[in-house]
Amino acid sequence: MNTFQELGLNEDLLHAITDLGFETPSDVQEKAIPILLEKESDLVALAQTGTGKTAAFGFPMLQKIDVNSRTTQGLILSPTRELCLQITNEMKLYGKYCKGLNVVAIYGGASITEQAREVKRGAQIIVATPGRMKDMISRRLVDISKIEYSVLDEADEMLNMGFYEDITDILSHTPEEKSTWLFSATMPKEVATIAKKFMHSPVEITVGNKNESTDSVSHEYFLVNSRDRYQALKRLADANPDIFSVIFCRTKRDTQKVAERLIDDGYSAGSLHGDLSQNQRDLVMKSFRNKQIQMLVATDVAARGIDVDDITHVINYQLPDEIETYTHRSGRTGRAGKTGVSMVIVSKSEVRKIKSIERIIKKSFERKEIPDGMEICEVQLMSLANKIHNTEVNHEIDKYLSSINELFEDTSKDELIKKFFSVEFTRFFNYYQKAKDLNAVDARGGDDEGRSYGKSSNDTRYFINVGRKDGFDWMKLKDFLKEVLNLGKDDVFKVDVKESFSFFNTEKVNEAKVLGFFNDFKHNGRFINVEVSEDKGRGRNRGGRSGGRGRDGGKRRRNDRSRTEGRSGSRGGSGNRSERRSRSRKLSETNTTQRSPRRSNSESKKEFSASDRPRRSRRK
Repeated sequence: MNTFQELGLNEDLLHAITDLGFETPSDVQEKAIPILLEKESDLVALAQTGTGKTAAFGFPMLQKIDVNSRTTQGLILSPTRELCLQITNEMKLYGKYCKGLNVVAIYGGASITEQAREVKRGAQIIVATPGRMKDMISRRLVDISKIEYSVLDEADEMLNMGFYEDITDILSHTPEEKSTWLFSATMPKEVATIAKKFMHSPVEITVGNKNESTDSVSHEYFLVNSRDRYQALKRLADANPDIFSVIFCRTKRDTQKVAERLIDDGYSAGSLHGDLSQNQRDLVMKSFRNKQIQMLVATDVAARGIDVDDITHVINYQLPDEIETYTHRSGRTGRAGKTGVSMVIVSKSEVRKIKSIERIIKKSFERKEIPDGMEICEVQLMSLANKIHNTEVNHEIDKYLSSINELFEDTSKDELIKKFFSVEFTRFFNYYQKAKDLNAVDARGGDDEGRSYGKSSNDTRYFINVGRKDGFDWMKLKDFLKEVLNLGKDDVFKVDVKESFSFFNTEKVNEAKVLGFFNDFKHNGRFINVEVSEDKGRGRNRGGRSGGRGRDGGKRRRNDRSRTEGRSGSRGGSGNRSERRSRSRKLSETNTTQRSPRRSNSESKKEFSASDRPRRSRRK
């Protein structure tokens, strides 16, 4: 491998490299830097997240621009504010000995006036997010008509975020003869399209294979029922006491919700998503880098600015919608020569996605079991023992030793050790001693997560008085039910929509919740009624008609007519309504108990269960 001196960099940059502690260039740096220094050409570089792409384009750009000119000569586009700021800070560090260098970050959430003022002072390099850059161009606050170098960093993510038109518009204000350098972790069709449109005979370099994961990251998946996803997350955290992780969710709402639950359960957690202000995001990232936050829950977009080398685990709480995005997620760990673990929590319906990801990243996943309670107790106990063993003695405690020795005068060494460790161990033991097994059985293939719908099924099938005439198909009805009932994506299944009514299933554990919610519920001014159905869902046809008894014919038809008659006018007899109200009250009492696991000490002693996790001490 070459040294940085052999790549052709000048003394100012080499001096900065020495200060930064860089010793040898990464693969992408070794391949890209000589090409970009030797000739003026377009470049497409494919390399995984965390392989040093910023230095690969940053050093050549800094060496080629004229720092004595106040004209903007370089433009770097990045998908997020965090990444924009990160690149700006790194460029300033790389060019710390380039006198007169001015690198300006342009991004949303900050004063556009102040950013315009910084540019006007003379910015040789602008690092920008596409949205804010387009806005400043339209206001004529920046001039990029004379740039010589443009960089599209994390190009695949910018296109995934819908920035194609913004990028096209921005590049239309740049000269034809500039050099364009495109850096990306994956190479979907959209990236190939933009390379073809804006670049001229680009040189292409690839570190590893396209979309392939690095060897420093191992991949594991855990199969659970969807309702146990959060409990599984907590167990994985407890089984790794020194975890320093990023947890990925698909949506901002889920990200905030999971982070709040973790904080409430005593974990040092935080959230990072698009609804946070820039100041909030900066505070969260500062806490994470200082390891005051051990578990950062983030969306894919927000996490693109995370550049922390010590992340031990990436946990996919939910798999991404785009399978290629998994490569970016797993790239958050195993950086700077260290190893990392990428964990995926999946339900039975998602197992097939694991196979798809394996084909893309060219790596195999290892199926692992969620640890049981006693395994976690043992791990936590030994972790505490090792911390105590490695703790340096604070001799300020010496003046209290006589009082402490007097207190434990009649206590043997073994008894003292037991007492000491019981302080921590007992909390976990009490919580986990009756904890259930969270591992789900393997999916059997077929529809709806391989569930069985025979007599031994643990599912409940419902009749609901809405159908196609109300604007529902099976997917819209499933989404509607998930939303109003606050259930997970896998908790509503076997949805069958007819013209004026429909059927759906949930697991039996949700039956009281479903029936109680629809006890007195209106949608668009109309009462929605749900009842348990005798129909078992055989011969299902989503959105289509199916004949035979138990569906639209025979006994099923008579039951449907009686339901319709029972719901007209007063919505059924008083006995039925009274029964439904009673059922609703029971549900309300059940939900109140579940939402308030921490009551008075006397209550908690009586009702302590695996859902009432002891609060962990938070890292200062």
